[in-house]
Amino acid sequence: MRKPRIVIVGAGYGGMITTVRLQKLLSVNEADITLVNNNSYHYQSTWLHENAAGTLHHDKTRLNIREVIDTSKVNFVQDTVVDIRSKEKRVVLGNGELEYDYLVIGLGFESETFGIKGLKEHAFSISNINSARQLRDHMEYMFSRYATEKRDELLTVVVGGAGFTGIEYLGELVNRMPELVKEYDLPREKVRIVCVEAAPTALPGFDPALIEYAVSHLEKKGVEFRIGTAIKEATPEGLIVAKDDKMEEIKAATVVWAAGVRGNALVEQSGFEAMRGRIKVDEFMRAPGHDDVFLVGDAALVFGPEGRPYPPTAQIAIQEGYTIAKNLTVLVRGKGELEPFAFDNKGTVCSLGHDDAVGIVFGKLLFGWKASFMKKVIDNRYLFLLGGPLLVLKKGKLNFF
Repeated sequence: MRKPRIVIVGAGYGGMITTVRLQKLLSVNEADITLVNNNSYHYQSTWLHENAAGTLHHDKTRLNIREVIDTSKVNFVQDTVVDIRSKEKRVVLGNGELEYDYLVIGLGFESETFGIKGLKEHAFSISNINSARQLRDHMEYMFSRYATEKRDELLTVVVGGAGFTGIEYLGELVNRMPELVKEYDLPREKVRIVCVEAAPTALPGFDPALIEYAVSHLEKKGVEFRIGTAIKEATPEGLIVAKDDKMEEIKAATVVWAAGVRGNALVEQSGFEAMRGRIKVDEFMRAPGHDDVFLVGDAALVFGPEGRPYPPTAQIAIQEGYTIAKNLTVLVRGKGELEPFAFDNKGTVCSLGHDDAVGIVFGKLLFGWKASFMKKVIDNRYLFLLGGPLLVLKKGKLNFF
């Protein structure tokens, strides 16, 4: 009798946790498990802002997939997913095809520009290892040119978005700035960091006390906030913004877009009913009408009891991976009950650099080093779940203070 074939596409947080849990729950004789990813490595997307600012090398952020999974139980295929043909139960790759009995889609996120003119062409995103590395290199190159060109815009960095990613990137950037000023012999007063946010507040959804702390901390380190200001266009020279019908051009050699993400467009292109690349799943994390297709991470749209969708964070993706692995084990063995997914929100911490942060954990507001300590605990916990104490020692954040 043929073993059920489980194909997992995408090695983000959800895809990796689903894979490592399945290899623990199922024996090699129970199922054929295949993990597909376009890179040989898995990277922690919640650390990319550090790579982009240059405060953490990108090699620290990525993990070799074959060193994390059990290759005696899981077949890893490095390839690009081109199409998902659910009616034929096939995944089309750049260099072949895979048939499946059960499919897990965890293809991650893409930057969402909301149709703002010029953003794709003239702004950097913090969406993967390569984009973070390109942003860091570009900014440093602009700084290096100032000595000979003396143009102020070369030392101007504009960040679009004061949400989670934007604030964390700003925190790393202001911490790195003294090093860059010294390295390139720059006049510190000429360095300008501007954050533009269309919403009426930074960090929407956070407690007002946390927002005030974060904004005040960053302003003291030189960040200019333009709250309630919309980006109208990105140009080769910078950004055109508007507030109260008043237009303004901010000249900047480095423009960073950190204000929106969406699910992978391939999800929609493959015929699933999706909203910005995300599929509203049933209680067991499956695509409606497809009992053999599960969604995890940025591909899954999960609604809370209040009727609003949960943000696609690493925390929820990890929990989804656990539930999906349990449900696949039930289906493969043909016994037991499927487990409905229930998100246990333990809190959120937003870093403001290496030794500062704000957050709410188990209902308690945290500021400063306490929040920063908890952020590192959260990061290390994921590595422990993925690969145990050895992976924490190898890739973890052990400099807590």
